[in-house]
Amino acid sequence: MTTTSRAEETEFEPVYHHYGPHRAGLPPILPYLRELSHRRGFAIEMSRANMRGANVTTFFGQAWMILNPLLLAAIYYLLVTIIRQRHDPVYFAHLTLNLFLFTLMSSAVTSGTTSVVRSGRLLINTAFPRLLIPLSAIRTAFYQFLPTIPVYLVIHVIFFTTSWHPRMLLGFFFIGTTLLFSVGVAALFATLQIYFRDTKNFLPYLLRMWMYLSPVLWLPIMLDSLGRVTRVLVELNPMYAMLDGYTTVIQGGHLPSAYVWITSAAWGLGALIVGCLIFVSREREFAVRLT
Repeated sequence: MTTTSRAEETEFEPVYHHYGPHRAGLPPILPYLRELSHRRGFAIEMSRANMRGANVTTFFGQAWMILNPLLLAAIYYLLVTIIRQRHDPVYFAHLTLNLFLFTLMSSAVTSGTTSVVRSGRLLINTAFPRLLIPLSAIRTAFYQFLPTIPVYLVIHVIFFTTSWHPRMLLGFFFIGTTLLFSVGVAALFATLQIYFRDTKNFLPYLLRMWMYLSPVLWLPIMLDSLGRVTRVLVELNPMYAMLDGYTTVIQGGHLPSAYVWITSAAWGLGALIVGCLIFVSREREFAVRLT
């Protein structure tokens, strides 16, 4: 009579997988970050696939990425000119510069919010750090933003012919803080979208009001005529410091105050940390929520 060892019996025992909501909590952060870095090629390829699917890599696709914010800037400029009854070409340059940067943030947040829900089958069938999905959406938004930089430089040459200076390169700092802020906000809203599917329906209205409260259609100098309380409330807008600093170094020709640098970095890093931690703490139950 032959006997089978316990190890052999275990080897042929059927395996059962139980799928259910996972208790919220953070995984080990350092191994997660290492895995995130190791799989970064996955996010890059996903971004490239989305760009090809949206025809962003074609000539007309790239042309539309530039024409869309330019047409919006022209419409807003026309409306403001009619209301103020004063033609100011330099204001059009300000409007275009800030609208390009704000569009980077709004596009990244909009695409990042729905990125996880649109990848439902991928989540169920593949194991990888889920944060790569909104990161791929941020990469796509950034590459869509890049063609607007030379377009603005042409506008800058037309309206600021004598204002070229090395300090303009500092504008990349504010582009960077905007990207960090966009990652955090996109991760946060992507998490909300899993639990509340109407989040994407309210987001366009939120972003539109956010733009009106940011120094895109108006200049920061206009706040001088407002009360101190109103000015403080407006400056609490995360995009205020980023857009103000961005305009100052590129169009103003001088360095912003230390408050602008610190506030921009604080909002960018703060949103990145909070949004990503919330996302990572919940990502293990995304597959269950999407089935």
